[in-house]
Amino acid sequence: MILPELRERVCAANLWLWRSGLVVLTWGNVSGLDREKGIWAIKPSGVPYEKLKPEDLVLLDLEGKLVEGKLRPSTDTPTHLVLYQSFPGIGGVAHSHSPAATSFAQACRPIPCLGTTHADHFAGEVPVSRFLREEEVQGAYELSTGKVIVETFRGRDPLRGPACLVAGHGPFVWGKSPEEAVRNAIALEEIAKMARDTLALAQRPPPLPDYLLRKHFSRKHGPSAYYGQAESP
Repeated sequence: MILPELRERVCAANLWLWRSGLVVLTWGNVSGLDREKGIWAIKPSGVPYEKLKPEDLVLLDLEGKLVEGKLRPSTDTPTHLVLYQSFPGIGGVAHSHSPAATSFAQACRPIPCLGTTHADHFAGEVPVSRFLREEEVQGAYELSTGKVIVETFRGRDPLRGPACLVAGHGPFVWGKSPEEAVRNAIALEEIAKMARDTLALAQRPPPLPDYLLRKHFSRKHGPSAYYGQAESP
């Protein structure tokens, strides 16, 4: 069995996504990439989370070719692959059908940045894609899902806003590692709940002022970040 550490990490990330309550049944999946080796691991299709083991994960290369694994990979594998190919800075992808974020996707509404909690994690609104066209669905559906996310992110930095709502479907979230992807997915669901509740209280709430948005995002991200503890040398 190759890359046991990657398998362990991606299995643990999938279990974290499940235990966080963002997925039920076998909905959702997490993958993780070792860019140095050009190999990534993803949850197998339809395997219950409570039965998932590191050796169950499927390994592929960055062309989508099977490297190791006895089970079929997630049906969302082509979507994850497109994101890894298109967003060079990422090393993990998480997909769920978490209720609040999925509600925005089904309403075809981006999640507006209304407060500092949102700005701590996402540098602006979380965008929603267009609907896939019929020919895209009838053709390579999951591949087209990845492509529509990339299309939505033209002109955007995928690491400053590491999430996309696919219209009528749900959220795909990413990060520099599988653990960060899950952390971002958890944050996305919480800010979606807050935005949903805010919009119920105020039909047209004001967006967070840009100077406040930039301050909160920069406290946690980038060269001027000062939130948390310095890493040990």
